[in-house]
Formats: sequence, C-alpha cells, structure tokens
Amino acid sequence: MTGQVRTVDGRVAGRRGQATRQKLLDCLGEMLSTSPYRDVKVIDVARKAGTSPATFYQYFPDVEGAVLEIAEEMAKEGAGLTDLVAGRSWAGKSGAQAAEEIVEGFLSFWRKHDATLRVVDLGAAEGDKRFYKIRMKILNAVTNSLTDAVKELQAKGRYDKDVSPAAVAGAIVAMLAAVAGHQKGFQSWGVKQAELKPALTLLVHLGITGRKPPK
Repeated sequence: MTGQVRTVDGRVAGRRGQATRQKLLDCLGEMLSTSPYRDVKVIDVARKAGTSPATFYQYFPDVEGAVLEIAEEMAKEGAGLTDLVAGRSWAGKSGAQAAEEIVEGFLSFWRKHDATLRVVDLGAAEGDKRFYKIRMKILNAVTNSLTDAVKELQAKGRYDKDVSPAAVAGAIVAMLAAVAGHQKGFQSWGVKQAELKPALTLLVHLGITGRKPPK
C-alpha cells in the first residue's frame, strides 16, 4: 500500500492502523470468494479480522465502500494488461504469439480476481457508475492498444479499411472478458480448459489480422 491512508473522518492512519485496514480488506477479499456478495456483513468481516465493527467503520463507510477499495487496486494491476498488446507485431508467428499471450493474460487475470470481478460486474450491470468505471478501466487498457494494432494494419493495407478498428477491438475484448468470467461454465458444455485457450487464440488472431495464425 502506497501513499497516505486516511480514516473515514480524514485522519491519517498510522502504521498499525494501515495494517488493520489492510487486514480487513484481505479478510473481505477471502469472504467474497466463498460467500455471495449480498451476504457479507460488516460484523462478519470484523470478526474474521479479529477486530470490531467500530474499527471497520473507521476505515470504510460500508462493505460496498471496502469492496470498491479492493476493486480499485485490482484495476491498477489490470492496467498492466496493455503490456500484452502495446507495440506488438502481428506479422507471422509474432502475431500468433501475441494472440496467445493476450488470451493467457486475460484468463489468468480473471482467475486471480474472480470474486472481485463478479462484484464489479454485478455493480456495473445494476448501473453503479463507480463499478462501471472500474470495469471499463480494466477493459480499456487492452481495447485501446488493440484498436491501434488494427489501425496500423489498415495503414499497411493488410486489413479491410471499411471496418471500424474500435469496433473490432471492443468486440474482441468483450468476448475475452465474457469467456474469462465463464471459464468454469465451459465444463458443462464438455469443453476442457486445455481446449479453451487455443480456441480463443484463434479467434483473437482472426479478429486482429483477418487470418488464421501460422502453425
């Protein structure tokens, strides 16, 4: 945790207070992975962290406020997804490797933050702008870079100029996010995890280059 950490009433938290605050967030994160978001109560988070509800309210206005803190930290990490795309070559085997790494990056990020992302998606779907902004911050990191990649290919005459780069990039990222959030559900369709990644890689490569990846 970097920078000054303040309590709800504006006081700067000391080292001990920061540790308590982080422990509350860590416990909340664990509970989100095992309990429905709506069932998580302040008293339960405080008890798990070995402190009191009064202490919880020193640092967060409510459970939702604490979840937003977790989500904001997650979004900062999600910004790093742009490194999977920015400056990459989409020619030949380099393009196939880029597609594969984008897919792996998305699937790994969603697996790691599955519980928090479910709450973010729920809040965004219900129209909460705070959660919507966090979701878009994560998705924009990749969408903008993919848009630039398609524009570059169009400029070289290697992609249909009538197609909107932003539309292509947005569709690919929306697909990746939806599939990444539904990884467990593919098993009910008889799809193994080992089969999912190659299929997504093919679709991403086709979407960006208009060609199948070279073998």
